[in-house]
Amino acid sequence: MKLFSISRMVCGVFVGVLLSSIPSPAEVLKIVVDDTIHPIADEYIGRALAEAERNKDQALLIELNTPGGLLDSTRHIIEKILTSPVPVIIYVTPSGSRAASAGFFILESADVAAMASGTNTGAAHPVTIGAGKIDDVMKQKMENDAAALMRSVASKRGRNVDVAESTVRQSKSFTEQEALSQKLIDYIASSEQDLLKQMQGKTVKRFDGKTITLNLAGESIRPFDMTLRQRILAFIMDPNIAFILLAIGALALYAEFNHPGAVVPGTVGVIFILLAIFALNLLPTRFAAVVLILASFALFALEAKFASHGVLAIGGIVAMILGALLLVDAPIPEMRVHLLTALAVSIPLGAITVFLMSIALKARANKVVTGAQGLVGEIGIAQTPLSPQGKVFVHGELWDATSSVSIAAGQTVVVRTVDGLQLRVDPAPSVQRTPAATMV
Repeated sequence: MKLFSISRMVCGVFVGVLLSSIPSPAEVLKIVVDDTIHPIADEYIGRALAEAERNKDQALLIELNTPGGLLDSTRHIIEKILTSPVPVIIYVTPSGSRAASAGFFILESADVAAMASGTNTGAAHPVTIGAGKIDDVMKQKMENDAAALMRSVASKRGRNVDVAESTVRQSKSFTEQEALSQKLIDYIASSEQDLLKQMQGKTVKRFDGKTITLNLAGESIRPFDMTLRQRILAFIMDPNIAFILLAIGALALYAEFNHPGAVVPGTVGVIFILLAIFALNLLPTRFAAVVLILASFALFALEAKFASHGVLAIGGIVAMILGALLLVDAPIPEMRVHLLTALAVSIPLGAITVFLMSIALKARANKVVTGAQGLVGEIGIAQTPLSPQGKVFVHGELWDATSSVSIAAGQTVVVRTVDGLQLRVDPAPSVQRTPAATMV
C-alpha cells in the first residue's frame, strides 16, 4: 500500500513537469500607458516586451494616452519597440485621448498604428527646457535631430514621411481621420476586438526587413499590469506629488529640530524627503529651485524670531512658490508643478512653520519654573539663624542653606544657586510686609 502511494506521487510529479513544459497558447498581451513618458513608462514597456517574448505571444497591444514626455525615455522606448521580436500594436484610446509630442514618435514606431474615434496625435516639435534661452543654432540642431528620428521611423514603417516630419518642424496635429487619410496610422477602430478583426490577415514588414502575417481575430487579450513598485514610482514621479513630499518632509524635519526626541516627525521627514529626491532625480530638476525652497524655511524662522510684521513670512511664501514652479524643468506643462499646487502648499506651510517656530522660541525664552532651577530667584524665610548654615523655607519646603553673611531667623532671603540639596542664599531686599488678618 505504501509502495502504491509513492508510485502515485511520482507519477503526479512527472505529469506536472510534463504539463509545465508544454507552452501555453499564444495570446495578445496588453498594457495601458496613460501617463507622461518618463523612465518608469520606459521600464514598464520594456518589461511587457520581455514578457511577450518569453511567452511567445503573438503581439503586444499598447493602449496609449499621453501628452508627451522626456525625449531620452522616448528614444529608449522606440529602440525597444523596433528591436522587439514580438509585433507591437499601438492603439490611441479611449475617445478624447491623444498621442501628442513624444506619444506621436512612439505611435509611428509601431508595427501597427491605430486610433479610436475622437482622438488626436502630432505636435512633436522638440521643446527647449532650461532656465536660459538657447541660441538659434542649437535650436536648429535639436529640431533636425528629432526630424531625422521621425523620418527614420516613418520610412521603415511605410508611413508618410513628409507629413510625419511636419509634426516636428511645424508642430502639426491631426485627428484620427486626418491621420488615416495621410497614412500616419493604419486603422481607426472602435474597440480592441474591432481592431484585431480589421487586422486579420495583415502582412507586416518588421523593422529588420522580415514580413509576418497577423491572425489575431478572436484571440484572447491578456492584461499585463505594472508592478507595485512601478505604480508607486509612477505616482511619486508626478512633479506635484514630488513637491508635496518634499515640502511635507522639510516641515516634519523642521518640527523634529524644534522638538528633539519626538522621533516620529524626523522619521516621516526623512522618508518623504528621500522619496522626493528619488523622483526628482529621474526628472529634469532645477537645483536652484531646491535652494529657493530651503531659503523659504530660513525666512519663516527669521519671521518668528524678529517679528517683521509678516514681511519675512511673505518673502518665504513667495520664495517657496517660485521654487515650486521652477522645480521641474520639463518640456510639457503636465510634467511641471501647477500654480494651484504651489499656492495650496506654500501658503499653509508658511503659516504653520512660523507658528511652530514662534512657539519654540517663546518656550526657550520663558524662565524655568520647575525643578532645581525653578528655585533660583525665589524668596524664602530663614527658619533658623544662618551663620553661615541653617534652614530656610522656600516653595513650601524646608531646605538646608548657606549664606555669605549672617542672617537672623525670620528674615527674608533670596535663592542665588542650588547645589544638590543645599541652597546658597542672600538677604532679600527689604519688603513691606502686610500684617496678617485677625480672626474674630
